[in-house]
Amino acid sequence: MQKTIWDKYAQVLVDYSTDVQKGDLVMISAQSMEAGELVKAIYKRVLEKGGNPIVRVSMGNLSEVFLKYASDEQLDYVDPITKLEYETVDKFISLGAPLNTKNMARADLKKLSRRGKATKALSEKLMKRSAEGTAKWVIADVPTNALAQEAKMSLDEYSEFLFKSCYLDLDDPVAKLKELDEKQTKWADYLNNVKQLRIIGEKTDITFNVEGRKWISCSGLNNYPDGEVFTSPVEDGINGEIYFDYPQNYRGNSAHGVHLWIENGLVVKAEAEKGEEFLNAMINMDEGSHGIGEIAIGTNDEIQEITGNILFDEKIGGAIHMAVGASYPETGGKNVSGLHWDLIKNMKNGGKIYADGELIYENGKMII
Repeated sequence: MQKTIWDKYAQVLVDYSTDVQKGDLVMISAQSMEAGELVKAIYKRVLEKGGNPIVRVSMGNLSEVFLKYASDEQLDYVDPITKLEYETVDKFISLGAPLNTKNMARADLKKLSRRGKATKALSEKLMKRSAEGTAKWVIADVPTNALAQEAKMSLDEYSEFLFKSCYLDLDDPVAKLKELDEKQTKWADYLNNVKQLRIIGEKTDITFNVEGRKWISCSGLNNYPDGEVFTSPVEDGINGEIYFDYPQNYRGNSAHGVHLWIENGLVVKAEAEKGEEFLNAMINMDEGSHGIGEIAIGTNDEIQEITGNILFDEKIGGAIHMAVGASYPETGGKNVSGLHWDLIKNMKNGGKIYADGELIYENGKMII
């Protein structure tokens, strides 16, 4: 039987991204039944690998209902079944398949922030297990009309864009991911010996202390599509200002023209040309949400424009992103928060990156 695009997609997620082994407990979760074909292909592939799959498919709008009607007590409650899953599942495969990308746009920001605090321990647990090597996870998307509309494309155009971004148009997408990793690993090895990064661009002059932190090449093991090199900077070693010209999307909301001022690793001032109230509500979510959790360089040249989907947008070749909130333990990061919001900056308009005073990146390209 000829392999379908979904079979190829599933094989990357099961064999490569999460490396499912015989006996593994594998959670396959999907945002809606729009992901049904891929869920079925993943389920089949997990069984072929000897794993034990369990499936969780959402109706797609329950989060909206929950935030609208939940009491404070319910917002703070995390059920023991979910806790158990985060503690015991070996491999997590999470599929985005939104029916409406704006269903949370009018959510109560205080409730959204409170829920983020309540579920913070779950994300901390998964990050810790991932860093220890006792769990693996990957997130991916399937084309839906909602994502296509957000990207201002037809469904056929968006499907083609998504598959190309994941290299699924190639005979062997894993070979391409490994080729990407080889190139990015050279950059990561170089950056692992760097003490300070300085980023300069429009309304931007900011330094990051990265001494002793580990840079990681991302090539499809946690995100698919992928393409970035990232680390978590030293918590109190970030100073300066940075401006993000792209629209910044998070949980169905957005902020445009985000401008941050950072002193000793903490956001001390945040402005936005649009969505400033939402921006500040997220930054004030908890104690750690004022901190910086990540600095990264996007490398996926198949992605060249904002689509409104952070899984793709943060990988844009010729852009960087910086996350406010939680850092990654595997890099040496220590900042803890219920927030991890990647803010994306175009660097193809004269942006520069200096490593210990040496120019290494200019106009969207590494020059080392």
